[in-house]
Amino acid sequence: MNYKELRLVINSAKKRCIRSLTCRLHGNSPYMDEICQPSGRLPGKPVSLWIDTTPDIAFPCLEGDTDADVAIVGGGIAGLTSALLLKRAGLKVTLVESRRIISGVTGYTTAKITLAHGICYSRMLNKLGQEQAGLYADANRTAIERVASFIMQMNIACDFTPLPAYIYAVTEDKEAEIEAEVRAGEKLGLAVSYVDTAPLPLPIKGAACFDGQAYFHPRKYLLAFADEITNENGRIFEKTRAINIEEGNPSIVRTDRGTIRAQAVIIATNYPIFDPLKLFAHLTSVRSYVLGLRLKNRSPQGLFYSNEEHFHSLRPHYLTDNGTYLLAGGEEHHAGQGGDTIQRYKNLESYYRGFFDIESIDYHWSAQDNKSADLIPFIGSLAPASDRIFIATGFKGWGMTHGTIAGMLLSDLILGRSNPWKNLYSPVRLNLPASAKSIVGQNIQTAKHLIGGHLSEESIKSLAEIGKGEGKVIEIDGEKAAVYKDKQGKIHALSPLCTHMGCMLSWNPAEKTWDCPCHGSRYTCDGKVIHAPTVKDLARIEL
Repeated sequence: MNYKELRLVINSAKKRCIRSLTCRLHGNSPYMDEICQPSGRLPGKPVSLWIDTTPDIAFPCLEGDTDADVAIVGGGIAGLTSALLLKRAGLKVTLVESRRIISGVTGYTTAKITLAHGICYSRMLNKLGQEQAGLYADANRTAIERVASFIMQMNIACDFTPLPAYIYAVTEDKEAEIEAEVRAGEKLGLAVSYVDTAPLPLPIKGAACFDGQAYFHPRKYLLAFADEITNENGRIFEKTRAINIEEGNPSIVRTDRGTIRAQAVIIATNYPIFDPLKLFAHLTSVRSYVLGLRLKNRSPQGLFYSNEEHFHSLRPHYLTDNGTYLLAGGEEHHAGQGGDTIQRYKNLESYYRGFFDIESIDYHWSAQDNKSADLIPFIGSLAPASDRIFIATGFKGWGMTHGTIAGMLLSDLILGRSNPWKNLYSPVRLNLPASAKSIVGQNIQTAKHLIGGHLSEESIKSLAEIGKGEGKVIEIDGEKAAVYKDKQGKIHALSPLCTHMGCMLSWNPAEKTWDCPCHGSRYTCDGKVIHAPTVKDLARIEL
């Protein structure tokens, strides 16, 4: 071993020690507070398989002001892929994450690496034409190849497994959609075929089978990115919340722990915290639910997604030490409008027990993502001629490919390289014919909760009506409060209005969180921010 190799080994050991110490000091739980632990009334651990099967790591907090070529806000797949590619290009990169990297939306994905995004290509051909639909297909196909090449080049052990993906119909009236999707995929040059059956123990009415897809362990994959980013020319700061972004030369990211001055800024917070284009009018936030099942028999071999109005999703996962899991999902709804979310998990359990011989339910978790009005993500510059502020959002539940696309596209834009997908994903695109109806519907929903929600939200008049471990909106002397009673009976009272735009919050009993029905902001039971677009905690109320 030469001197340079020895120095790398020593530096790596130092980093591991520092991260271990920081982790002990700050903790690495995906939940902010012990009092906010999710309901114990559901089987399995209330955490994703990915977080539960990877070691605790921690990066330091930002301390004071600093400079970078590129500042990245958000430590999920989009932010980390962008950081890696820009760091490899020789730029000085600083990434900040409000909590822990890979513990937000990316840490709660089902991690399908696929371009089979439900009934997708037939609709794009009709609304956008063959050129745009072809670019979408090409971008996602390239993303799958890029993920595979990262894994090979970096020798990442992340359980990467190639499998076909199936979009399937369960009723005859949906079979025509499957046939149209196959024809559209063939027209765009995709490796897709129509099959009468799929390897599932449930009756189907035909499926579109896409070859060349895959799954992996997203946290193992991205922890390798974090290691390379911080080896040279890159820094990651956790427990550092971006509060505001000021465009200029340089642009400034203001955080709760200092400022970052940078020539370019990437906002990769799932839902944008800086939104001069008012993209919130074009985005709908949705939540869905996952059970981590152990089966008595072998898991079905494929990635599965039904074309029902309320989809069901399945994929296996194999861990060398812990056996085989089937990740079974569904029960999608608008964020903040899920009602009894505990029942959502029970509905999934009841549905899947009808088809699978389940040995145990080892995990349950939920996830959130955004859909744009035209169902194409927003990835690119926030102004037509700007090369300073960039964004990645609206992945519509398919973040493994679109987060990778974001990294490739945004790094090209910042480095001044051409990219064929620029106009397709541009946040400043004008595509009213394809999206006008969806925009109107989203704005009506928002207005309902901004105005009507303040009047119609269920309320009670006595703290005694709140059980231990429950949250309610109560009204005392004409004033409303969001109240949570912990297991010891202690009351935690907060303002019931989202700090983003003032929508009335709703209680999520499964996760024990306060969720916004307008734009998907989320808070712990004691008011700390979990999910953007808000960046401000809820105010406490004395009762």
